[in-house]
Amino acid sequence: MVRLERTECLRRLGRSGMGRVAVTIHALPTIFPIDYAVLKGDVVFHIAAGTTLTAAMCDAVIAFEVDDIDTSSRVGWSVVVVGRSRELTDPAVIAAIAGLPLGTWADTAGTCVVQLRTDVVSGSEILG
Repeated sequence: MVRLERTECLRRLGRSGMGRVAVTIHALPTIFPIDYAVLKGDVVFHIAAGTTLTAAMCDAVIAFEVDDIDTSSRVGWSVVVVGRSRELTDPAVIAAIAGLPLGTWADTAGTCVVQLRTDVVSGSEILG
């Protein structure tokens, strides 16, 4: 296993797609799959507005993980981000996000957009 430098982690993170976000709900760790994109070096994603998940993710320290693993050859990589999250409300920022390759598992009319700052980034690569 090889440790990835921050720059390489951010490059791999910038591919966008599917990842997992980890939050604490009722003092228990909980993990959710999300579609994400990167805007100005930070992770952005949609979540359902007005839910327990929204409360757990906004203005909290959360973790996010994305990876690419080939189980047959046993090679791949993983990047983890830990940082403060917040709900984005600025119309100009929301408009910029609308142009990103950012899917959602819900109707975007019922969602809010969350930004996760990339305060702590780490990663590793598995070389078969």
